[in-house]
Amino acid sequence: MRHGSHINPPNRFESKYAEPDLEQLEWDDEYLSRPRRIEYLDDHSKSIVTENDSPDLNFRFSINPYRGCAHGCSYCYARPFHEYLGYNAGLDFETKIMVKRDAPKLFRDFLSRSDWQPELIAFSGITDCYQPAEREFQLTRQCLEVASEANQPVGIVTKNALVVRDLDILQSMAQRSLVNVSLSITTLDPELAREMEPRTSIPAARLRAIRELSAAGVPTKVMVSPIIAGLNDHEIPAILQAAKEAGARSASYIMLRLPLTVEPVFLEWLERTQPTRKERVISRIRQTRDGKLNSAEFGTRIRGTGEISEQIGNLFQVFARKHGLDERLPPLDFTQFRPPTTGKGQQWLF
Repeated sequence: MRHGSHINPPNRFESKYAEPDLEQLEWDDEYLSRPRRIEYLDDHSKSIVTENDSPDLNFRFSINPYRGCAHGCSYCYARPFHEYLGYNAGLDFETKIMVKRDAPKLFRDFLSRSDWQPELIAFSGITDCYQPAEREFQLTRQCLEVASEANQPVGIVTKNALVVRDLDILQSMAQRSLVNVSLSITTLDPELAREMEPRTSIPAARLRAIRELSAAGVPTKVMVSPIIAGLNDHEIPAILQAAKEAGARSASYIMLRLPLTVEPVFLEWLERTQPTRKERVISRIRQTRDGKLNSAEFGTRIRGTGEISEQIGNLFQVFARKHGLDERLPPLDFTQFRPPTTGKGQQWLF
């Protein structure tokens, strides 16, 4: 089992930090390279729908059945959220996965509120709702069943081909204009994907997922996210062409972000797996962030700034237009919503 991070960076909210003193211990390569076991821990949150006010996002409400993500993507912007739980943004984020077992009930309760005015709810506002945990717990599927019953429109973002498992629900919802799916593809190189996103679906599987979703009538978009200047930006034309051939109807991109403790995790990964590219990649990133490695400003944090960012944006737009991917997905229908059924006799399956 591979990990995106090989470090445990200090939690910024903790006053103490412990690390092994290798000058006092005998170096044991086999022990140090041994992967950590993934733990699934119960999350007793009392709510499941999160609200945000970011102008960079096209949704205000989102659902995350899991916290932490075993995909282990080295660049994941969600890593610092794990620090709020008392864990670190490195190996803890990938191996201590919080499971919201009550997610379907909490979602049903939310949609049953008298003051809920239906608008888009995004699945995977932070961590991937189809990460490996979903195979066992099926919380995303159960939440989709609730959404389908209530005719609640949803948008799904994932990089896992497991999404096609729920094609029966998604196809039914698509026929009522209630769902769209965005597949993230960062590279077509399986070796780079294996290093950078160690437990996601391989690129070919994600393209196959786009093909199956599209064939079933589910509006599907490809997200080239993140674009890492100097590493995968040259793949933009090929990714867009492959996505179009698979049936994608739209495309978007986001430049790499390295907020807070994402930075040391990504830099360690870059040094360990891409040593010959490291200096070039860091230089290019700085050229897209006004000399820094990250920008938190709304607007520019998504697209970057400077000549390199402008060139990447122009390249993306040219090939998106060439392949007919520069249009938005069809609008969702919010007029069909009806509160889901509730009652003391309701049985929950977890």
